[in-house]
Amino acid sequence: MPFRIGHGYDLHRLEPIAPNGPGRPLVIAGVTLEHPMGPVSHSDGDVAYHAVTDAVLGALGEGDIGQLFPDDDPRWDGADSAVFIREAAQHMTERGFIVGNLDVTIICERPKLSGKKTVMIANIARLLNCEVSRVNLKGKTHEKVDAVGEGRAVEAHVVVLLERV
Repeated sequence: MPFRIGHGYDLHRLEPIAPNGPGRPLVIAGVTLEHPMGPVSHSDGDVAYHAVTDAVLGALGEGDIGQLFPDDDPRWDGADSAVFIREAAQHMTERGFIVGNLDVTIICERPKLSGKKTVMIANIARLLNCEVSRVNLKGKTHEKVDAVGEGRAVEAHVVVLLERV
């Protein structure tokens, strides 16, 4: 097939950052954001990188992030989630695909992402070995509805189109 489409999703509960709680620093798409709440997670909890990883693996039909990087494996405790995207990108390259385009939606009430989106896009493009023009990133809120809207969680959705080279 000349094209493959994948969808990725991730969500993390947000709690006060240690030592005040179990949250880790809030990292989204490789950017550490100033925020009193952070993800409760096994790795660094980067929802964007986790969803990108799942989207690429899904497009390839290769399962999900938890199969490659189990959350009960101590090697991944606090790990930089860039490791996960690099591994998915390696699988993509080995299978003869490149990113056609990738669309990321980050959903959180706070912090606002507008001033960081360019860096986030560049980080994702670098890890996937593609041009920044092939990556889009949007920040949305949940309009104060449910755990995300109340600031108790952050989530990400990603859709990717892979092209055979």
